Amino acid sequence: MGFPLVSALMRLGVKSTTTDEAPINSITLFVVLLCFCIVIGHLLEKSRWMTESVTALLIGLCTGIVILLNTEWKSSHVLVFNEDIFFIYLLPPIIFNAGFQVKKKRFFQNFMTIMLLGAVGSFISFVIIWLGSLQLFKKMDIGFLEMNDYLALGAIFSATDTVCTLQVLNQDETPLLYSLVFGEGVVNDATSVVLFNAIQRFDLSHINSTIVMEFIGNFLYLFLTSTLLGIAVGLLSAYIIKKLYLGRHSTDREVALMILMAYLSYMVAELFDLSGILTVFFCGIVMSHYTWHNVTESSRVTTKHAFATLSFVSEIFIFLYVGMDALDIEKWKFVSESPGTSIGVSSILLVLVLIGRAAFVFPLCFVSNLTRKHQIDKIGFKQQVTVWWAGLMRGAVSVALAYNWFTMSGHTQRRGNAVMITSTITVVLFTNVVCGLLTKPLVRWLLPQHKHSGSIMSSELLSSEVSLAMPLLTNGDYPKWDMAGDRIPRRTLLRMLLMTPVRSVHYYWRMFDDSFMRPVFGGRGFVPFAPGSPNEDIVHQSVLGEQQIVE
Repeated sequence: MGFPLVSALMRLGVKSTTTDEAPINSITLFVVLLCFCIVIGHLLEKSRWMTESVTALLIGLCTGIVILLNTEWKSSHVLVFNEDIFFIYLLPPIIFNAGFQVKKKRFFQNFMTIMLLGAVGSFISFVIIWLGSLQLFKKMDIGFLEMNDYLALGAIFSATDTVCTLQVLNQDETPLLYSLVFGEGVVNDATSVVLFNAIQRFDLSHINSTIVMEFIGNFLYLFLTSTLLGIAVGLLSAYIIKKLYLGRHSTDREVALMILMAYLSYMVAELFDLSGILTVFFCGIVMSHYTWHNVTESSRVTTKHAFATLSFVSEIFIFLYVGMDALDIEKWKFVSESPGTSIGVSSILLVLVLIGRAAFVFPLCFVSNLTRKHQIDKIGFKQQVTVWWAGLMRGAVSVALAYNWFTMSGHTQRRGNAVMITSTITVVLFTNVVCGLLTKPLVRWLLPQHKHSGSIMSSELLSSEVSLAMPLLTNGDYPKWDMAGDRIPRRTLLRMLLMTPVRSVHYYWRMFDDSFMRPVFGGRGFVPFAPGSPNEDIVHQSVLGEQQIVE
């Protein structure tokens, strides 16, 4: 069975470089490989070491080797990497689905910590990698690099890829950790891209206080406007679907409108030179909170699985192509005369990534713990190590930014640029393959499932008891046990009462949301109903069921 697949790959590799049917053959090859990745990923689901992203990366490497041998060491891939294709077609469904599927309550409960790690942490990592490469690379013979090149390196290698770790973590068993790793990954990518775009706009060869202030102001402007644009498009989609209620005639229209407006938010952001990542992420959050509840039941199921499927296929495609493009012979020819230089640059970048990651994860988690009043809500040391490890991997965002800066249309003719591209690929491969293979055993060692799931259940039980008991505290009714099953002292409950705010931010937001937002934009509990609509039978059956229960 393996030999026909190899021969087919070899035939496709030959045709893609010699005939006019190159696009068809290239797409055919990738579709075959995507199917192969899905099947192999399913078979290795229970593997202790392999994750789906690592599987796709290794299959891409093996495919590249086959094509490289078949073309007599002339080419290792059948598609030229284009960062525009990555940012315009592949990245939006991944980021949107991340916002659409996120558990909003947990995400916003940890919002300040996520922003600390994702925004402030990325900036700290950016500075360390920029200054470290500036000081160390000048002592090596890697070709001519300007100040902006070193700044670009800081932005390129501050972009993390947490896909491997998220595939291992369980959102229900480790909600706090999953929320931190997931949220930080999205904000980190957005921050890195915004930094990269700001570097492209400014001439930072001669840095002074005025340029620094303009740079920071531009960064904050992009960050805030991108977020507000995503919220605005999400609310607009909710309002249109709520008012028109397209599902009364056809569910296809409302599904199509949701998908198109989600993509529209990203493209409008790119049109106005904003951060499409932030825009489409917050658009996904808003659409899941309002728009998704305004469509029919069948459309909810369709959109949920459609967004997840598009995101899944895009992720596999990216890792597959990164693995295949890693063996591009054109770039390696420039560094073949001095391979030690490329290895040295890759090693320095890898060390700077490790140091830059540790320099902000542990201090910022310590700062975050100072604001957490209950011990059970604090980020433990093992969880901090997991967060640090999750951000060590570099992925497609780093590769796309490196191609954008150091190549023209996927090709490079300068030795210094070729060294940077090959070093980026080396770091991405090393962190994804080595760190990716170690992710499953490391997470299972740091966070044993049976212990952690038990603590989660206990913490949820305790929190529910405390929340139910709070209104009764003034009457002297106290809960009778704690996590260990012992009676809770009166002093502890009094301290909890003093430390727990009477009205939280979430409480006021829910009041505002229920009073002003949901009546206008819809959402849970404000679903429109029209006679003859596709969900009329569902609503009618639910009403009859409630009447029978009452009777």
